[in-house]
Amino acid sequence: MTGTRPDTRVTELSTGWIRDHMHEALAIYGAAMGYSSSVVAGRYGYAIQHTERPGFRAVGAFSSTGDAGADGEHLVGFGYGYEVAPGQWWHDQVRAALDRRTAKRWLPGAFEVCELHVHPDAQSRGLGRRLLHALVADLPNPVALLSTPDTDTKAFRLYHADGFVDLARNHHFPGDARPFAILGAHLPLHPRRPGPTNDQV
Repeated sequence: MTGTRPDTRVTELSTGWIRDHMHEALAIYGAAMGYSSSVVAGRYGYAIQHTERPGFRAVGAFSSTGDAGADGEHLVGFGYGYEVAPGQWWHDQVRAALDRRTAKRWLPGAFEVCELHVHPDAQSRGLGRRLLHALVADLPNPVALLSTPDTDTKAFRLYHADGFVDLARNHHFPGDARPFAILGAHLPLHPRRPGPTNDQV
């Protein structure tokens, strides 16, 4: 993508790899979302459980600059998701937030973009968009769903630019004081317009 450094690659990750490197991925999650270390630590068990869900897929962005590991690269962004189903915490929260008609239209067979984060040091390079498109590419699911803080961020603008629409706004998930927006997009994605100004943070 325009504005992305050539020394950064985005690739699909095996379930085994993301499980083995979940602490590393969640450190990026905490830095990107501004969460405390205790919140990040509490997320680990849930994230590992997510890898066992039907349709799980993960992607990662690797940079060969800075403090690279022994293999010459280090993780600077990641995303993962899976197929939503009744009984899952996020599915049931979203079902309660949507009116019946919207829930019936969007929830069955949907792929949840559960996590999509780029480390602050690697933001504004187009990695968010590359991760998003890699994550949902060629999925059999009819739609993708996600939740994101309900404020004017680069991430929020990215999702809207790449075809996501508002399903609910100002929703509060238990345990987080911030309002969230719930967004959905038909797959494959149909970006409204290109441009580096819409890149994921």
